[in-house]
Amino acid sequence: MMQRFAPMVAIDVATQAEALALFDQFTGLTPAPIVKLGMELYYAAGPTIVKEARRRGFAVFLDLKLYDIPNTVGRAMHALGKLGVSFVTVHAAGGSEMLQAALTGLQTGAKEAGQPQPYLLAITELTSIDQRIMNEEQGIPGPVAATVQRYARMAEQVGLAGVVCSAQEVQAIREVTGEHFLCVTPGIRPVGAAKGDQKRVVTPSQAHQLGANAIVCGRPITQAPVPRAAYQQIAMEFMEG
Repeated sequence: MMQRFAPMVAIDVATQAEALALFDQFTGLTPAPIVKLGMELYYAAGPTIVKEARRRGFAVFLDLKLYDIPNTVGRAMHALGKLGVSFVTVHAAGGSEMLQAALTGLQTGAKEAGQPQPYLLAITELTSIDQRIMNEEQGIPGPVAATVQRYARMAEQVGLAGVVCSAQEVQAIREVTGEHFLCVTPGIRPVGAAKGDQKRVVTPSQAHQLGANAIVCGRPITQAPVPRAAYQQIAMEFMEG
């Protein structure tokens, strides 16, 4: 049976106070959301916000998308592994040597701190990227799905748990990876919601049907009049399909 996680809510706010207000919205829900903490909030609040999320009982997806030389990424992941987070990200475009350094650093840091090993996910192509941007600006030829497949195959060979991809590419990834390889899918927009800066988007139900293991949704939840209710609706659509 496919492993399916509760929806991940992107807490893309500028301050710890805003983040705590959103944590209050999601306390006591079933299934409890996984909170995704990205660059904006982590750079503002640091490890303190991770510890506060965990204190309140949330699993944490620390989405910092590391991308640097292998030694730097490995040392950074060693520090992140000590925080007790559940998911961490690194850019697949950094290559297999960087991915291996990231995995080793993360595993070592978690072990030293007595924490469970987090799932390490490779970023394939951001959901704000379409084929024109990939071909003309990044200089990568061919369709997006082919690039995503190549990144996913490399990530699995290195030993990563999965990738972050559009749900539109999940089926292509399943063709080249094993059954337990995770596909975590941002770019989730309920029917009628604005796309914003996202280009490769699907609804929560479509993500379920396409075989996503988890979805990431931010603004349609966090900027809703009642974020708690918006989360519950999206969770129901994704978990039940």
